[in-house]
Parts: sequence; C-alpha cells; structure tokens
Amino acid sequence: MKIVRFLKEQQTGYGIMEGKVVKALEGEPFDSLRMSGKEYRLDEVKLLAPCIPSKIVAIGLNYRSHALETNNPVSSTPIIFLKPPTSLIGPEETIILPPDSTRIDYECELAIVMKKKARFVSKDRALHFVLGYTCFNDVTARDHQRDDVQWTRGKGHDTFGPIGPCIETDMDTSNIALSTWVNGQMKQQGNTSDLIFPVPDIIEFVSGVMTLLPGDVIATGTPAGIGRIVSGDVVEIRIDPIGVLKNYVQKKEVFDA
Repeated sequence: MKIVRFLKEQQTGYGIMEGKVVKALEGEPFDSLRMSGKEYRLDEVKLLAPCIPSKIVAIGLNYRSHALETNNPVSSTPIIFLKPPTSLIGPEETIILPPDSTRIDYECELAIVMKKKARFVSKDRALHFVLGYTCFNDVTARDHQRDDVQWTRGKGHDTFGPIGPCIETDMDTSNIALSTWVNGQMKQQGNTSDLIFPVPDIIEFVSGVMTLLPGDVIATGTPAGIGRIVSGDVVEIRIDPIGVLKNYVQKKEVFDA
C-alpha cells in the first residue's frame, strides 16, 4: 500500500495511491486508516512530502561500499546525525544550492517512517513501530561537511532533504535495490543487503538515544557512488517498489536582503 500526502484546492490531506487514483483518508494514517470516500485523479493533486516529522535522523557510513569508497573504517555502532525538518521538500520540488558552497552531492537512501511512539524498542519488535518506507536524498554540501567538526551545516541547509513520493507499507528491506539518476543517467547504485546495520538494528539503536514520534524519519545511509549535482540538473532517487523521487536543482546566487 502506498500512502501519500497531497494538496488539493489549498487543503492538505493523506490518501492511498492506487495507480493513477488517490483515495483520500480521514485524518492521519498513524492510528488507523479510515477512508473518507473521496477520490481524486493523480493529476488533480500535488504530492507533498509524505509526512511531517518532528526530526529526521540520518545514519552515516552505513553501507560497506560507501565506507570503502570514503576510506573510513566500518563502525561498530551506528553513526547518527540530525537534519532539521526545514530541510524537507517533496517530489517535483527544487533543491536550492547555497551560494557559499562549491560542492553539493546527492545521496540516495531508503528512509523509515515511524508509525508509533518508540523508546527503547528492541530490534525484535522494531518493525511493529514502522508505518513504511520512502525514498530520501541526503543532499550534502561536501565542503561544509569537510570543514566542520560535525555535519549539521553540511547536511542541514533548507531543501537538503527531498523525500517521497509515497510511503510504501509492504516491503522487505533486506534486499532492495536503490539508485540515483542525474539527467537521465544512472550515477549511483546499491542494495540494502550491503547495509552494515539493517532496519531493525537502526530502530533499536536510535530509539535507545531519543524518543521517536509518529511521522519521524530515519534515513538509513547511502551506498557507494556519491557524486556532485549542479544548477540545472534533474535528480531522481529510484527505489522499487516505492517509486521515483524527482527533484530539480537550482543555484541560489545571492543571499536575501
């Protein structure tokens, strides 16, 4: 099942996407799925970021291939950092490149969307707290990340968290292909079988550090093949069976007055 969040006539709502149809829900999908009886064609609505998280937790260096390409050792525990909710954008929206960075990279990731409040959850019970999964692009100002001791600036710019287009509720995340395409050419490819810490282990670790709330997002890391995006690019994150997250790239030339 594919859950979407959408805009229709200045009103936002959640729905179930079935092919080219969106079946609207009553309220939010975290407690129960109650159909409103309203249906819209997909071309009648604008798809938004599929959830509104209180926080975005990201996992660094969580693919063996990515640790190898960056000459970093495999960590014995997950490396976590936060991206602010203001970094989030939805499908078909624009990634704005800050004027004070000279190197912006894409990073395709599988993201977890939480369904229930989770604190000190064991990995054996972890999936009971998950609503589903979505595509995520951990856009990174690589020079800012390199220059700073921690990664907040490099990872936290507005628009650096594209997410969507839907939340897929029915997935086995142990063997999922994911890729990045820039201007129609594949630039990055990986599989979740290469994860150092799989989804249940990630939830156990993160929920032992902080309380996860309904709608919170955990980005699980990126495989090898990270690379640069520039103004004018069209970048797509593709994960079956979720779909394609498409965004545009534009350089912000000057700071606002």
